[in-house]
Amino acid sequence: MAAAAAATEESLRKALAEKQSAVDNQGNAVRTLKANAASKPEIDAAIEALNRLKLEKAEIEKKLQYCIGNGGADGSINKEAFRQHVVNTLERRLFYIPSFKIYRGVAGLYDYGPPGCAVKSNVLAFWRQHFVLEENMLEVDCPCVTPEVVLKASGHVDKFTDLMVKEEKTGLCYRADHLLKDFCNEKLQKDLSITADKAAELKHVLATLDDLSAEELGAKIKEYGITAPDTKNPLSDPYPFNLMFQTSIGPSGLSPGYMRPETAQGIFVNFKDLYYYNGNKLPFAAAQIGQAFRNEISPRQGLLRVREFTLAEIEHFVDPEDKSHPKYSEVAGLEFLMFPREEQMSGQSAKRIRLGDAVSRGTVNNETLGYFIGRVYLFLTHLGIDKDRLRFRQHLANEMAHYAADCWDAEIECSYGWIECVGIADRSAYDLRAHTEKSGVSLVAAEKFSEPKEVEKLVITPVKKELGLAFKGDQKKVVEALEAMNEKEALDMKASLESIGEVEFYVCTLGKNVAIKKNMVTISKEKKKEHQRVFTPSVIEPSFGIGRIIYCLFEHSFYMRPSKAGNEQLNVFRFPPLVAPIKCTVFPLIQKQQYEETAKYISKSLTAAGISHKIDITGTSIGKRYARTDELGVPFAITVDEENFVTIRERDSKDQVRVRVDEAASVVKDLSEGHKTWEKVWSEFPHHIPPSSADED
Repeated sequence: MAAAAAATEESLRKALAEKQSAVDNQGNAVRTLKANAASKPEIDAAIEALNRLKLEKAEIEKKLQYCIGNGGADGSINKEAFRQHVVNTLERRLFYIPSFKIYRGVAGLYDYGPPGCAVKSNVLAFWRQHFVLEENMLEVDCPCVTPEVVLKASGHVDKFTDLMVKEEKTGLCYRADHLLKDFCNEKLQKDLSITADKAAELKHVLATLDDLSAEELGAKIKEYGITAPDTKNPLSDPYPFNLMFQTSIGPSGLSPGYMRPETAQGIFVNFKDLYYYNGNKLPFAAAQIGQAFRNEISPRQGLLRVREFTLAEIEHFVDPEDKSHPKYSEVAGLEFLMFPREEQMSGQSAKRIRLGDAVSRGTVNNETLGYFIGRVYLFLTHLGIDKDRLRFRQHLANEMAHYAADCWDAEIECSYGWIECVGIADRSAYDLRAHTEKSGVSLVAAEKFSEPKEVEKLVITPVKKELGLAFKGDQKKVVEALEAMNEKEALDMKASLESIGEVEFYVCTLGKNVAIKKNMVTISKEKKKEHQRVFTPSVIEPSFGIGRIIYCLFEHSFYMRPSKAGNEQLNVFRFPPLVAPIKCTVFPLIQKQQYEETAKYISKSLTAAGISHKIDITGTSIGKRYARTDELGVPFAITVDEENFVTIRERDSKDQVRVRVDEAASVVKDLSEGHKTWEKVWSEFPHHIPPSSADED
């Protein structure tokens, strides 16, 4: 589909260039006729031909405009207008608003209002149910303030950076890759005059953006003449900026720390205790929900790129020699949009693939990784994410860390494009090894043998004297890296040293290759009897950006429908009952003492049943009250219009059923908790047809 669209765009750009050339030629012909005082019929015929060509050109432009994505997020209005309408509704109804608004706010910080808090709380409650409870995970809650040594070991202090450019006159800062990305997208979407070759070049830049070094990024910014968006002044060369908020722990200022950029490190440093708590058994998973902080260079896109946000992360520890999963068969039959790296590299689009086939073919590295991909799909679709706008994209080789076995992102399409909302990565044993090396505490697991086994043990013996002479202050890091080699790496090194006497060796803590010579290390195998196998577990990490998921859910749930009179468009959020901020509203049809007493009785019954609801006894027309709550995404409304019976209305169909007053709370509870569908309730209870004046939405 993507390849076909790209081909169509290319052919339209070529057709537009040819038509523009024809318009220019015909324009020249008209001018020549006029200059030569040609006859009026001759000039009129030439002008008519010119106008005809201009109309044909306008038609091609229209097709091209639609093809490159300005057709709209919902097919009738463009993406920006749709987004603005959604955001205006969300802010007006207090789902979320900019933080510190009376002081003009701070970019990248937002407050959730009452309905936003309720949606977020419901999403997190379902996350706990779906993952922590159903998978028997160990939940922890660790501090946001993290000592520097922890984040030094994890690599964040040295490498958690984005490339930044600075406006040379005012000092305003921008993220370099975002400026280049915006320039390319702007050209592709709005400049219809660029050639097919230029469009292909810009698309190639977008595809390889993550590969560009600081120098290459700077060269592109200069080549395209990109300036500061706000002032149009020149920009500095790109340079790295660490995204962590730095602080000091205690009044002395001698203990540096950071606000954590992720929750995962708190789990890794507690591995030893969690392993003991779990009976010294693998596999097991630990989970954490909490705030994370990233000092974004130029935050934008609302809730999608912020400086403080909620993460929900899982670290599933597993034997690296056995990554099977006992419940894998439960998800193997799922079929959904997957975007393997081969399809990305060849310009194809995501396609529906059966998860079991992706794992068996090796597209997904192992069963445990596949299992969590399936569970993430079920989680997101149950929340209300449109399955046709959800895909799982495999990281390209250049996106993955050198230690990762395989990584996939759950990407959700919204008006901003495809947004990464969940990362699911097989991080191998990197994290536990890094903390073992830095702390000196062994973060390992053991498999006990029923009978002692004679095994060949790999022995790596760094020659510290020679390494000290060669690497001086870096000797310790080189020694640690040599000792941490796996068997294949060590044997490959041994073979190279024996054949050529020297080998290039990457030391991750130094971030560079070093030359190892034959006299610097001894690698051999010895036979030993062992009673257990000690190893560093691998970790499979699903990491959820809760704010991003919620924003995409807002867009996927939003639609407009005409009022009954047809004179206005009414906003509706079609939240599933699972995540709706309020499950039910209770309305007396008119202001009448008897009806109000019945409404209060139903309200008490709903409270006792644990159902969030809102009672509205204002004299506003029932249709307007329905419209107000539809705009909040409330799925059900109970209308009291007599003493013994009430109506229950479903938001999206606007259908109503008649139930006894004492049944109302239990029916709504069954609907809200998923025990019954509306179709089931519709079949069980008498239908109610409201008078034409009763439902104005």
